[in-house]
Amino acid sequence: MKNTTRESARGLDFSEDLLAKGWYHSFEFPDGTVIDGYMSLAAQKERYSRYPISDNLSGKRVLDIGAWDGWFSFEAERHGAAVTAIDCVEIPTFLQVHRRLGSKVDYRVLDFYELPAAGFGKFDVVFFLGVLYHLRHPLLALEIVCGLTADVAIVESFVIDAETWKEHQNAIPTLEFYETFELGNQYDNWSGLTVACLLAMCRAAAFCRVELMFAGGNYAGAACYRKWEPPPAKPASVPPQLLFVSNSRTPGNSFSSRKSEEYLQCVFQAPPNLEIRREDLRLEVGAFGTRTVYLQRHDDRNCTATFRLPPGLDPGWHAVRLRFAETGFSNEIRIAVDVPAERPGQLVVKDLSDGMSWDRDQISMAGGGFVSFWVSGLPENRSALDMRVLLGEIPLQIIWIGPTETGGYCQINAKVPPDVAKGSHDFRVQYAGVSSEPQVVRVL
Repeated sequence: MKNTTRESARGLDFSEDLLAKGWYHSFEFPDGTVIDGYMSLAAQKERYSRYPISDNLSGKRVLDIGAWDGWFSFEAERHGAAVTAIDCVEIPTFLQVHRRLGSKVDYRVLDFYELPAAGFGKFDVVFFLGVLYHLRHPLLALEIVCGLTADVAIVESFVIDAETWKEHQNAIPTLEFYETFELGNQYDNWSGLTVACLLAMCRAAAFCRVELMFAGGNYAGAACYRKWEPPPAKPASVPPQLLFVSNSRTPGNSFSSRKSEEYLQCVFQAPPNLEIRREDLRLEVGAFGTRTVYLQRHDDRNCTATFRLPPGLDPGWHAVRLRFAETGFSNEIRIAVDVPAERPGQLVVKDLSDGMSWDRDQISMAGGGFVSFWVSGLPENRSALDMRVLLGEIPLQIIWIGPTETGGYCQINAKVPPDVAKGSHDFRVQYAGVSSEPQVVRVL
């Protein structure tokens, strides 16, 4: 059978050279002694310098994932950072250098997927160098890295087209999967990404800005940011006006960081005749930026856009604000993340109407079976998950929960199932175990 092994994959097998050297990283110690590892000092310094890492890391926290011998950990510490280094097994050479340098790097032995529960908090800089293709779940891995990052993650990985990626950079991103020993004769090398795929997966993991910094040989590296670039000093036009923010999956302003697919639906107004593209939107939730997933312009001014909830948000209330690439920020609207539902004291329903004709106390199935009403007594953080709208004992689909209006009332829209019997029904709203008084509504 013809050998179809990739030349680049065969070339990645450096196990014999590594065995001969005994070290992967090279080191130069203050007394002048040198350890000559597989990767030269010059290559390590060039690799470090290609990324946007400040010379002065005093007061910054750095996480080095898959530290190996630890050169990048100790280099960041030399620049003033408080460094945490992890690896899946204890590396004796790391400990040897740690002792010789009198280092204060916090060294932990952890499986990568144990990181979210390790209680480390967030780091200003995360090194994720040469680890991604060793992991079975690359997109999940990048999401974990994103959640641990406060500012920038340096993501470097094996890629299959480092020298040719520009020739097909607009093609659909692809990933090769290696079941056994296809890559470098090593069992835990699971995937080979195209450069476009590496960048796309970093964006999909919720980094708002992803910049390719290097592609060559068998590797590519990117700087992945949690924050947007600063607003322009001289805005090109007035900012958008943010009208409404809701959870697109479960209407309301309440979100869960434990859900893998939480999206913000934002309704906003733009200046008339201003051309808007998805890539021009800059949404911030708390301290973190997030990219546009979907954009729809309804008319000359009104737009709806959908954004992913950024990972790593602390429980509590977070301000949401929006700008365009060339403007300042809009007004702010608050959302709740991992805030438990509050039990209301009393729920009062008024102005129960058909959602299309606005006829009071009736719902027309011919008009679509939509109902609109206003409720007072709801807590500020509200979610369709905690609410039930009942027609008799039949739950209705909640399709919209509005903000609190003058007088403390909130508009809610719901949809009646098509098989509901015509005639009179009791109508009630329940929230966190509290129920409104029943009202009679006629289904036509």
